[in-house]
Amino acid sequence: MTQADSTIDTVSLRSLFAGSQNSQSIPDIPVTDITSDSRKARAGGLFLACEGQGHHGLDFVDQAVAAQVAAVAWEPAAEYTAPKLPSDVVCLEVPKLGALVGDIADRFFSQPSRQLQVTGVTGTNGKTTVARLASSALVMLDNNSAYMGTMGYGLGEELKPSAFTTPGCIVVHRRLRDMVDAGAQSAIIEVSSHGLDQGRIDGVRITTAAITNLSRDHLDYHHDFESYGKAKARLFTRAGLHTAVINVGDKFGAELADQNLSAERIIRVAITDSAVQTEKVDLLAELLDANAAGLRIRFSGKFGHCEISSPMWGRFNVENLVLAAGILIANGFSLEKSANALSQLHAPEGRMQVLRGAAGKPAVVVDFAHTPDAIEQVLRALRDHCAGKIWCVFGCGGDRDQGKRKMMGKAAADHADHLVLTDDNPRHEDSAAIIRDIQQGVDASVSAEVIADRIAAITAAIHRAGADDIVLIAGKGSETLQLIGDQAVPFSDASVAREALLVDMRSGGVH
Repeated sequence: MTQADSTIDTVSLRSLFAGSQNSQSIPDIPVTDITSDSRKARAGGLFLACEGQGHHGLDFVDQAVAAQVAAVAWEPAAEYTAPKLPSDVVCLEVPKLGALVGDIADRFFSQPSRQLQVTGVTGTNGKTTVARLASSALVMLDNNSAYMGTMGYGLGEELKPSAFTTPGCIVVHRRLRDMVDAGAQSAIIEVSSHGLDQGRIDGVRITTAAITNLSRDHLDYHHDFESYGKAKARLFTRAGLHTAVINVGDKFGAELADQNLSAERIIRVAITDSAVQTEKVDLLAELLDANAAGLRIRFSGKFGHCEISSPMWGRFNVENLVLAAGILIANGFSLEKSANALSQLHAPEGRMQVLRGAAGKPAVVVDFAHTPDAIEQVLRALRDHCAGKIWCVFGCGGDRDQGKRKMMGKAAADHADHLVLTDDNPRHEDSAAIIRDIQQGVDASVSAEVIADRIAAITAAIHRAGADDIVLIAGKGSETLQLIGDQAVPFSDASVAREALLVDMRSGGVH
């Protein structure tokens, strides 16, 4: 469902505020839509003017009124008074309106999450892979599952694009309604730390919560690691949570599992080479072999025992697979059925995605790794699949956590044989300055070349690498844009890599 083709005609304004203070005094008029974004206001709708981090919704109320909304609800805040609205527009002063948006959206869209078994997946690394694996496996198990996250939203493989991992609260409920109307039985949604901190899943009934791990990221927003961890932990203290699936092989996960969570049960998962007592693990995964064909894994624990072969690469994908298996078990499937479905799935686009060219060409891996921990894990994992050298093409985003750049440089230098430093969404920062920050972590003895233009960097690495080498292109994954200043330039790491694999430098194609 979209604003253009909504299956909801009108909802009573009074009913949207049921249970709130003075709700009986609210006019019982119909509203056609709700939004907190004045640009999306529509005739007959309700505009929610909430206090934000940088602005108040009242700053944009004129735009909503121009769209002919029927009502404006506004949140009292310092330096803001009741807006002067046309006489035919209902004006409601609602204290703590921001905290009520989730419930209002849930009511307007007829409680879509009540009609789905919703799983929320969070964590620093791997949540997209885990969420897509779980959603795709559920479909294979005849459970019509939807997905919402970094790669888009929708049912099956045809996803609609999304600008955010976890969009705004009203958009989340709107999309859940869309999924229900399309026949979804369940939904796997990625939940970012920003989304948890800003209440973007308020009002959503989460049945299962899962966490991959926690390592440094988004400290430009959260300021410190403790605050980042607390934001993630909020997913596990929500009312109504039935099952928590936690990677206790991760230090944060192990500590989280021992806290007073709201879940009725906890499924503890881990891999055998993590520092955890296996007897405290409910579902354990052991990597038996890793080669050019993929992974061979043994699952064991209280849910049974089985072995699978997966076409996916990377030790960390053993962790992703066991977490996805835990989610499937939480959704009511046996370990055997869960493992069999997962064994047939490839990595999502841009997540340890393997590209191959003709004989004599290196293997190319495109991955979203954009944190120090992620890039180290990916490079370590590639050693299991590489007979030659590892090349790493990467950069760091501008206007984001500057402190991780040196750490990214060190992680890459410690675990790759050749580095090519390049741009990765420089935004409004100077490209050369970002690369200099990365270079602070790169020892002078390491082979590291700077090619700021990302197309040229990818092309050069692929053409210089040997047939037994692997070229890792890290940082952007499935992203389709390069953000430079105020411009969003179409760009795909995988597309550039495929083109480079087709061109033979020896024939004079590229110099």
